[in-house]
Amino acid sequence: MTRNILEIPENGIPHERLLSIINTEIAKDDIDPYSGKAFGLCYLESKEHSEFVKKVYSSFMTANALNPMAYPSLVEMESEVVAMTAWMLNGDRKTTGTLTSGGTESILMAVKTHRDWAKDTKGINAPEMIVPDTAHPAFHKAAHYFDVKIVQTPIGKDYRVDLDKIKEKINEKTILLVGSAPCYPYGVIDPIEKLASLAAENDFGCHVDACLGGYFLPWIEKLGYPISNKWDFRVPGVSSISLDLHKYGYAPKPASTVMYKSDNFRKYQFYVHTDWVGGVYASPSAAGSRPGGAIAAAWAAMKVLGQDGYKQACKDVMEIAQKFIQGINSIGGLHVIGEPEMAIYAYTFDEDINLDFFKLIDLVENKGGWMINRMQNPAAAHHMTSRVHMSVVDDFLKDLNWAIKQIKVIDKSEKVEGQAAMYGMMQTFKDRKKLNETVRDILLKQYTYSPKKD
Repeated sequence: MTRNILEIPENGIPHERLLSIINTEIAKDDIDPYSGKAFGLCYLESKEHSEFVKKVYSSFMTANALNPMAYPSLVEMESEVVAMTAWMLNGDRKTTGTLTSGGTESILMAVKTHRDWAKDTKGINAPEMIVPDTAHPAFHKAAHYFDVKIVQTPIGKDYRVDLDKIKEKINEKTILLVGSAPCYPYGVIDPIEKLASLAAENDFGCHVDACLGGYFLPWIEKLGYPISNKWDFRVPGVSSISLDLHKYGYAPKPASTVMYKSDNFRKYQFYVHTDWVGGVYASPSAAGSRPGGAIAAAWAAMKVLGQDGYKQACKDVMEIAQKFIQGINSIGGLHVIGEPEMAIYAYTFDEDINLDFFKLIDLVENKGGWMINRMQNPAAAHHMTSRVHMSVVDDFLKDLNWAIKQIKVIDKSEKVEGQAAMYGMMQTFKDRKKLNETVRDILLKQYTYSPKKD
């Protein structure tokens, strides 16, 4: 019987041989980030920029921001990243924040901060936060981790927060309202000004999830693109904002920022333990060890691009996204959902089309080797645009046009290789607990070592 265990090699594998194994065996099926075939995961300014920040990252590969006294350079760089971000978000001298490993950690920290703030200043021991259906699942994860009750509300017909639904859920236990700039599914900005005003009136927090738009929206606003409403620290009542450097900030992963109106909030994020025999322990975020390379490379990305670099990148990406959106809307039977405000959008069938949308996406992927994210309720496809898509717009639209013609003529029972069967099966689950268990079982199998078959 084959054991599901892998021994460490008795003798180390030579460098060149190991690199060859990685390139020709391990990573052979990975998508090329510069091919433009993926509509998510990778946010690239240019190959030249990537090579530069990679060099900076490597220079600080062994540095650990766990101990700021050992690496004052990292303290300086992180503080400058936070200060530049505060300026970009129209903050003031009191605006502050920290770097984290990504949007999820930034959101986790913001929820934990508001929980502890509300407990200390208002005596709330059973906290609740109100989020729209479009809020990122990281808020649900934070609620689960930190024992905060999450109250979910439906969105309006414009795919934004429904303020009336929010008002109905506010009570004496509410500690936080959540809005997005923009939301991941539809690329629209929630009415943050009204949401933050509601939070201020009731004396609790308002968090803006700008993980996607935080390092993008400020620049397209300066370029003259219309923004439905203000969402940053210009808005009274906004207490915190999460925004990812490793998305449209063009820093390598893992790098995000969580920003606060002032240290009156940020102090509740920090953890301090003074009774350990190993010495005084303190950390600004969830992580203990913090990779110095990520901090240094994020700093370098902002410095080397500058305002002009960010504006040009955003201009290019917006123009590419508009070509995609116009092209999709021109294909009979398809439309982009809502009115996206930046380079993030979703599309689906028109109401009169009664076909399997996930099968359509499988056809597109198989035709051109694309990697497209799926959405549900309704079934839709999701794109996040990057500069690498500049040369593939026409090819993608051609494949999408071909696929919709195909799906209208093929037998509905005909199987197409891809994810349609799995997504279709999941749509039939009425018992969400059972569905959760099914997805968890899939994860368990994915993250369990299994010997390769010869």
